[in-house]
Amino acid sequence: MTLILTVIVVALVFEYINGFHDTANSIATVVSTKVLTPRLAILMAAVTNLVGALYGTAVAKTISSGILDSKLIPSEWASWMLICALGGAVVWNLLTWWFGLPSSSSHALIGGLIGAGVAATQNNLAVIVFSRPKEGVPWYKFDGILYKVVIPMFLSPVMGFLVGLVMMTLLYLLLRSWTPKWVSRAFGKAQLASAAYMGFSHGSNDAQKTMGIIALALAGAQSGVLDGLPSWAEFLRHPMMKDAAGKEGIATWIKVTCALTMAAGTAAGGWKIIKTMGHKMVKLQPVHGFAAETTAATVLMTAAHFGMPVSTTHAITTSIMGVGCAKRFSALNFSVVERILWAWFLTLPMTALAAYGLFRAVRWLA
Repeated sequence: MTLILTVIVVALVFEYINGFHDTANSIATVVSTKVLTPRLAILMAAVTNLVGALYGTAVAKTISSGILDSKLIPSEWASWMLICALGGAVVWNLLTWWFGLPSSSSHALIGGLIGAGVAATQNNLAVIVFSRPKEGVPWYKFDGILYKVVIPMFLSPVMGFLVGLVMMTLLYLLLRSWTPKWVSRAFGKAQLASAAYMGFSHGSNDAQKTMGIIALALAGAQSGVLDGLPSWAEFLRHPMMKDAAGKEGIATWIKVTCALTMAAGTAAGGWKIIKTMGHKMVKLQPVHGFAAETTAATVLMTAAHFGMPVSTTHAITTSIMGVGCAKRFSALNFSVVERILWAWFLTLPMTALAAYGLFRAVRWLA
């Protein structure tokens, strides 16, 4: 029982860190364009993240069952596997936050799950879920790491860049007769809506990842571990619930807990990353912020609909790059872009190695 509660606490710590680590994704542009003060921007992001986190559970289902085959993980090590996976992700998030690098919390968690899962099954790679194509079924409906993680991992940044580039180019054409004063005034107001949309989409994708971890931990602990619970804690026995249509989903108490935790983390802010995203990479005006936020939020909402745990960081960062390149390619600070790309490429392998090492150490000490 204590181990299960430890998993939940560590998962919520990850959710809190995810909140302040990824706050920049929701508010960097609206702060850098001076449409909102940092305090008001954080408040708006916290509220919209909270609402978004309560919307849908497709991503949570992917995290809980679409990456690792839980049947291959020894039940006595399942909780430790999740703790080590979360631990590797938390360490990487704090490290990249310290250096102001907008790395992906989503990929940090996925890398941690893969590394700890492989270690828990004695280096058995079969624990990773791979699905084969099915005739007549589109690829985005397949389960498995290839279709739910790997393809979206590359596709979402490309879409963010291209759609941001096209949207900003169209806006330049549509607004070429407007004065700079009117453009700034109109899109200063429009950016309030796009920033709220971005916050909502971030909550709808990122908060669900921790929901999936908690549901996975509790669902795997049903055989005897939760026996003897006091009456006030009986809700722990029910991590999943069925809706009116009979479809199984994440229990409401898990959704609310994760949503509130992410909102609290968001309220704490993440100024190092905000500075990188909003000031160092490319100089933004309200119209650029509107285009980048709208693009990234749309990419995230589409991914969440299909249960794909894509990176909020990748979506907004590449959207900002695309918007900047619509102005001119030299508008980008390529030294900052290079540092960000290195953080992206290293996230999955480094978190997998960290989680693998943590689990091996736990097993050796046990």
